[in-house]
Amino acid sequence: MRRIVLPVFLTLVGCMPGNMADTPSRSFVQESALGLPPLKSFSTSSVERPSRSNTDIARDFLELSFHLESGRELPVLTRFEGPISIRVTGAPPATLVPDLTRLVYRFQSEARLPVSLTNSPDANITVQAVTRADIRKNLPHAACFVVPNISDISEYKAARRTPKTNWALLRERNKLAVFVPNDASPQEVRDCLHEELAQAIGPLNDLYRLPDSVFNDDNMHTVLTGFDMLVLRAYYSPELRTGMSKRQVAAVLPGLLARLNPAGERLSPERAAPTPRSYIAAVQTALGPGASMPQRRKAAEKALDISRAFGWQDHRRAFAHYAMGRIALASNPDEALKHFQAADQFYANSSATSLHRAYVASQLASHAVGQGNGVRALALVNPALHIAQEHENAALLSTLMMLRAEALELTGRSSEAQHVRLDSLGWARYGFGSEWAVRAKMREISMLSPRRGKPG
Repeated sequence: MRRIVLPVFLTLVGCMPGNMADTPSRSFVQESALGLPPLKSFSTSSVERPSRSNTDIARDFLELSFHLESGRELPVLTRFEGPISIRVTGAPPATLVPDLTRLVYRFQSEARLPVSLTNSPDANITVQAVTRADIRKNLPHAACFVVPNISDISEYKAARRTPKTNWALLRERNKLAVFVPNDASPQEVRDCLHEELAQAIGPLNDLYRLPDSVFNDDNMHTVLTGFDMLVLRAYYSPELRTGMSKRQVAAVLPGLLARLNPAGERLSPERAAPTPRSYIAAVQTALGPGASMPQRRKAAEKALDISRAFGWQDHRRAFAHYAMGRIALASNPDEALKHFQAADQFYANSSATSLHRAYVASQLASHAVGQGNGVRALALVNPALHIAQEHENAALLSTLMMLRAEALELTGRSSEAQHVRLDSLGWARYGFGSEWAVRAKMREISMLSPRRGKPG
């Protein structure tokens, strides 16, 4: 299940994972009525193949495929056997079908899946677009979710705690439903399509140790990656079938991955340590809904203590610092800055975390703008812009562009700043959705600059 979708950046930055559950959850160019530029969207995908050893990928595949997000084990592999059809019902926003069409094409071309769109009521997967209120009425902390054996959200409440929708009891996949919001930003809807359809078709679990995957509750990646497509391709390889045990799958994975990912045979395994449940619970409390600020801070400190105790030098240590920075931002900006700097240092240890560093760059650049240091802000923002574009993250891209505009103003390049600011708005309309949200983000970033003073 995709948790409450993270609003992007500054005082709002971060992921908001909820409590773990057994339910996996995550032409339309229109003119603005109030004068904003047309909505922009992504048309091409730039996806890198995974740069990890097949030994590590095999281990990841087994943990993703034979566990639920709650940690509960699954006895057998389940998948669709035969072509997979997807239909759309409900009241979809204008961007949903174009984004879904692009995703289906990626499933076909990258993962080699037999997936197609249909209008038939007998579709294997129904994507139903409903209101966020309807979703949260059923799963209060979810932005979107997927369930087996139903096709309409009206069926879910009665079936929720029955064997019918119990993933652990599922032995074959024939009919599933994905519920996405129709009153969220275009990017949020698209992100839900990527995560929920990937889980509807393939693995149901998330792993915090994965730096390059949507199958990770840190929500840094929101568009399916090269690793994700490799996992889905392997999931539907002829060597596997519904009903296989974990031991049976483990026996064929080495040869399967050698065939699909020969480059992974030449890389040495890293064997990243497992993520303890205590770290997962601490992150959920720190960044999820329902906790007080003192509880959040205590939980973030616990996540950081755990990462230190295990000697982690990877993205999980970085994410703990990132969470601490988020929480300290409003009350102690200097402390927050130190944690964001530490997060960046740990993210820099891996080539697979360029997107993570772009998120952190937005925080560090906002601090630089607040200090009136336009040169420093530009040095932080400029390298991150193409990363956000490459990962199709319009919310991050528009935020970085707005920060760049403020930095340009600070360095006396007002004409260029105005051009960048105007160009950011089309991306902001895709990333943040409503015009009030776009204008609120513009105001939030503009008020960072000492040239405009602080809000009263």
